[in-house]
Amino acid sequence: MILGHIGARKGSKGVVGKNFRPIAGKPLIDWSLDQLFRNKNVDAVVISTDDPEIYEHGQKRGALDIGLRPEKLATDGASKWNVWQHSLDAAEAKLGTVSAFLDLDCTSPLREDADIDDALALFQSQAPDMVMSCCDARKNPYFNLVEVGETGSLQVSKPLPGNVVARQQAPTVYEHAASTYVVAPSYLRSAGFLYEGHVIPYVMPTERCLDIDTEFDFKIVEFLMKEKYQ
Repeated sequence: MILGHIGARKGSKGVVGKNFRPIAGKPLIDWSLDQLFRNKNVDAVVISTDDPEIYEHGQKRGALDIGLRPEKLATDGASKWNVWQHSLDAAEAKLGTVSAFLDLDCTSPLREDADIDDALALFQSQAPDMVMSCCDARKNPYFNLVEVGETGSLQVSKPLPGNVVARQQAPTVYEHAASTYVVAPSYLRSAGFLYEGHVIPYVMPTERCLDIDTEFDFKIVEFLMKEKYQ
């Protein structure tokens, strides 16, 4: 059984009320929720939220009733991992054993349906602990990411012998794209952090990995959504 999951906390300092804010004709959360409900591989959907309005909306759409998330998981410092663990436990108490936990971050609505299918297929074929969406990094720590060293001078963050003088010479580096995750339930229950086990990338095009964290992000994603769907 594949469990589709969306986390949508009420509070947001960067963009107030962003998870339920209208974008390109419907609430932000619905772009991801619609993808879960129309995916033939997803057997049940849960929404983890502390917002009664979002929760009621999800119930009307057909999400499993797991109740509002605990207060300790509704703070700025709450771990996504702990939220996932709570949702898995609450869902399995009603549904029985889950074989894959599929999380969509509703602040990344530019993913396509095929991204979900491809991430699930990668999970099934490679059998890792987790598949995590990534994209090619726009900046590379071996080439053009810098930091202030002990002398107070700038230096490349990860220097290599002989120096890297062109982007093409630098080792491949990915950005963690908060979009699509497929997790083995046994790993989710036993691990305390994302990277403790065998985590592999599902590489998405950079243009589909924009994440809404600020008002500026919202404007960019809204423009792209309207251009694509309206």
